[in-house]
Amino acid sequence: MARARAVVIGAGIGGLAAAAGLCAAGWEVTACERAASVEPVGAGLALAPNGLRALDAFGAGDALRKLAVTQELGIRRADGRWLTRSSSGRMIADRFGDPVIVVPRAAVIDALTARVPAGVLSLATEVTSVAPGGKAVARVSTTAGELEADLVVAADGIGSATRTALFPGHQGPRYAGITAWRLLTGPVTGPVPMAESWGRGTVFGVMPLAGGPVYCYATAAADPGTRADDELAELVRLFGTWHEPIPRLLAAAAPRDVLRHDVAELAAPLPSFHGGRVALLGDAAHPMAPNLGQGACQALEDAAVLSLLAAVRDPDTVTVMLDRYTAARLARTTDVVRWSRRIAAMTTWSSPAAVAFRDTVTWLAGRLAAGAELRAVAHVYGWQPPRPAELGRQADRRVTAVAAGAAKHPLCLRGAEAPGRVLAEQAADHRPQQRPGMSGELRFVRDGSAQAGRCVAVSVKGGVPLDRRVQQGTQRPQVLRRAGLPAVGSLGSDVRR
Repeated sequence: MARARAVVIGAGIGGLAAAAGLCAAGWEVTACERAASVEPVGAGLALAPNGLRALDAFGAGDALRKLAVTQELGIRRADGRWLTRSSSGRMIADRFGDPVIVVPRAAVIDALTARVPAGVLSLATEVTSVAPGGKAVARVSTTAGELEADLVVAADGIGSATRTALFPGHQGPRYAGITAWRLLTGPVTGPVPMAESWGRGTVFGVMPLAGGPVYCYATAAADPGTRADDELAELVRLFGTWHEPIPRLLAAAAPRDVLRHDVAELAAPLPSFHGGRVALLGDAAHPMAPNLGQGACQALEDAAVLSLLAAVRDPDTVTVMLDRYTAARLARTTDVVRWSRRIAAMTTWSSPAAVAFRDTVTWLAGRLAAGAELRAVAHVYGWQPPRPAELGRQADRRVTAVAAGAAKHPLCLRGAEAPGRVLAEQAADHRPQQRPGMSGELRFVRDGSAQAGRCVAVSVKGGVPLDRRVQQGTQRPQVLRRAGLPAVGSLGSDVRR
């Protein structure tokens, strides 16, 4: 049987990961990159445990762990006062298997490029159009000629022309209300603690890298398209009077080292991450605000899942494979986009009262709710590459329900269609927390009535039994609270964890 053929559009982090994974799965791959060379855009990159696990799927994780500086979670005010500070690298590693690490973006590009066989990358090749196919193969028109493909992976970024072609009625990206700067500076004398500092509508982040350089980033609320003649001077104007080492880091930078771009996101999630034989990946599928540090990590997760599904290598099953890809990725990435949006919105607050409230709540949370920051990110950092059987079940389920069990043994509800059978499955990457002394389970089953989509909670062990019927989309958290269980998820596509 002829080898299955794939075309990857774009050779950024997501595109390179997809190319590496598909090659390892036995596909014949062509990766089209319009630039004449594969070069990183940006300076540094934070990789959370879920991103490192995704990199392990391509054999690239350990090479980056060796270069890493472990990140500590810390938030400061503009005057330098710490709102939260913890040496959480060890705590994160103890819970999730890896810390959050900071590496040069170039190192990630190099590690992934090393996993892509020679001859796969087609540089200086721009994709001009894609016919997505279906029963027939997809056709990709490029400046170097036309390609046929059993699978097309569109990793063509936030301005994805492929996304627009697949979903012409979708409104596409919108300005998120903030502009962002990135720069690589240093080394500088004196201590350089890792931290993110919050001001009035402004943020400045400091992340030391191995060997002395320091990756810095900043955001500020601004009108879209606003630019300065000298972006370094603009950073000095905004942040030059903030606490050390920020002034020293800016003094050590050169204007050519500063990159600026407006932050955009999708106002609403796409209805699907595929069309025909074309899969969307990374920013082409789910652009998000940078505040959760998950843009690259989610692109790597996308590529890992797609590569696992592609291991079948049967051109006739590509459309089924992509149904499963959307089922595995759409709800999760939508959730991460929303979390990122909430954090971004909080950092744009500028009124003195709102800023004082935000800072006070952050300070109190760091002192009165030990471990709260780890619980808050557990649903993101705890992701594991799914097993193929899990991917199949995810595609078959129609309703996403929640289950609460012991933290070490979360209840999984399996997909089924027959009346009286459990309808849904808890995501494998989600470990619901339980109230002290509570042991129980919450199950949703089809009630067998003529009203499609209605479910009933049938049992809660050790809590308040429920027989209340729950309509999709209504009063879900209240039902969970009545059962004595946390609202760690919801029915339908609007999953909040």
